[in-house]
Amino acid sequence: MRMFIKSWIPQCLQILRLPCRSFHGYHRLLTSQIISHYEAIHQYKKELPKYFNFASDVLDEWSQLEKDGRKPANPAFWWVNEEREEVKWSFEELGFLSRKAANVLSEACGLQRGDRVIAVLPRVPEWWLLNVACMRTGIIFVPGTSQLTAKDILYRLQASKAKCIITSDTLAPAVESVVPDSQFLKSKLIVGKGSRDGWLNLKELVAVASAEHKCVQTRSQDPMLIYFTSGTTGFPKMVVQSHSSYGIGLVSGGRRWMNLTPSDIMWNTSDTGWAKAAWGSVFAPWICGSCVFVHHMPQFKPEVIAETLSRYPITTFCTAPTAYRMLVQHDLSR
Repeated sequence: MRMFIKSWIPQCLQILRLPCRSFHGYHRLLTSQIISHYEAIHQYKKELPKYFNFASDVLDEWSQLEKDGRKPANPAFWWVNEEREEVKWSFEELGFLSRKAANVLSEACGLQRGDRVIAVLPRVPEWWLLNVACMRTGIIFVPGTSQLTAKDILYRLQASKAKCIITSDTLAPAVESVVPDSQFLKSKLIVGKGSRDGWLNLKELVAVASAEHKCVQTRSQDPMLIYFTSGTTGFPKMVVQSHSSYGIGLVSGGRRWMNLTPSDIMWNTSDTGWAKAAWGSVFAPWICGSCVFVHHMPQFKPEVIAETLSRYPITTFCTAPTAYRMLVQHDLSR
């Protein structure tokens, strides 16, 4: 279980020591017709559209509102790390870069609509680009946690029949050790600064790729994501999510549960390999036009969480109950 805290004051940690309160009485910007439209579909007030693609029907619409000056001046994506490096993208920049990434998948990797690609990456900006790039191409995105072993990776490659795997320098050796037994695998993409024999470098390819790309027309029920279950008996099972099940299905969570607006900055600490990353770091905030905030921390450190909540204008924070307990117990005087 994960929990949310909504705050409208910079010193977010002070809320953790106050009695439970409602934050929904605060002033809200008028929500966009984008949110209202898809919430009506989710509530069965409107028919599910025959065709739907989150990239073209939601993200590109927010990009247009941004260009027209009808959206608050809030980034779509904001990434930081412990070295104080930052990456900020507007919805327009997200669209530009994800189209380039889509061309990399289609051209350099030779992937086609309906193919499956496994992405085993930490919280790096490329994970979000690839997520959107797969939507644009109709390629099925299969996330995995960086804690996977070589045996875990091989099982997922064989079970999903993935034709491409994307990972970091750290996990590349594990992938290489199982390549001979991965009969469906055609290409390997690495996210890193250097080159590696037998691997395509994503950053280098995105840098030279064309930004001209026409989003495929996907049906609402076409598969978009596959997650492997955890905590079940036997081997993990594949769970398929369609373009609408997450792309439209999570609108009420963002609008009602998280109380998100286009002015909000949402920080969800979930690992990219878990479905919670899709819920809280992709679909729910972006369908509401909110900013997705990411702090790339290899390990959970309450002092870093506290400092980040104080430094950045985060309005909505999501993490595990255990993490909240660690935050409450953290000595703020240090």
